[in-house]
Amino acid sequence: MAAPGQEEDRDQDAIGGKKIIDRTFLSLSQITALSEQNVEGVQKKLEEFLNFKQLETSLKEAILLDYYTAGFWWAKEMNFSLIQLSGFMDLLNFLLENLSDKHMTLGDNLKELGKAMAGIGETDSERSGDLNFFNIEQAKAIIDYLNISLFKHYKLYEYLFHSPREELVISNEYVIELAQPAIPPFPAQPEEGIPSDTYSSFIISPTAAETESKGSDQESYLEEPCPEAESFEADAAAGVTAEDQKSAVGEIPNEIIGNLEAEINEKVQMQEAAYTLSTEKLKSPK
Repeated sequence: MAAPGQEEDRDQDAIGGKKIIDRTFLSLSQITALSEQNVEGVQKKLEEFLNFKQLETSLKEAILLDYYTAGFWWAKEMNFSLIQLSGFMDLLNFLLENLSDKHMTLGDNLKELGKAMAGIGETDSERSGDLNFFNIEQAKAIIDYLNISLFKHYKLYEYLFHSPREELVISNEYVIELAQPAIPPFPAQPEEGIPSDTYSSFIISPTAAETESKGSDQESYLEEPCPEAESFEADAAAGVTAEDQKSAVGEIPNEIIGNLEAEINEKVQMQEAAYTLSTEKLKSPK
């Protein structure tokens, strides 16, 4: 905490013309480029000038871009000159840096605003301050704007700059330790102690897997045509005459048809017997 004498010296420096805002936020060429844009263009230009690269993921950059864009557009609608636009942007940045870097309270920041605007409307050059290119009406409008844009939400800006925020976890990484394969000296885990899908996917013994692969190989081997078998079948078919084929075809249908007729006759007799029995029951008196 500064001594009272030091505070009086600072007040005298502010009144005596010492610069309170000692840093230029945007150059005159940048202010000129901004003045030629619409509101979307102003936002794009400020994003470029301030080197904001993480607007989609950084809440801080998004809020700061909105703060400066809204301030510049308000000043432009007030028909400020280029010098006045530059001074107003310097003031916006000056007050925000007091909050973010110097951890000033609202009361201290208001005092700094008073020092920066001291001498507005004064003709005495010794009492003119950093913003002497504004008139009294413009100074009142600036104070009203700062009240609704920054000072009214001072606690929120303090929270933005000085309160740690929890990082949202958008992904998780899990490390899963699988069981050792069933290779000596590690025995296979019992199948009944874990879900069957887990056992079949991760812990099935290599012996079973090899057996399955061998079985599939054998099936594929059996399905493949054998040239020797094909030649044997061709030789056997060549030794059969047309008369042998006709006799064989004639015997097979007769045998099949005979069996079918016997089965049909047996079923018909059983149905007739059942029908006769039910008819006799109906005719007999109760």
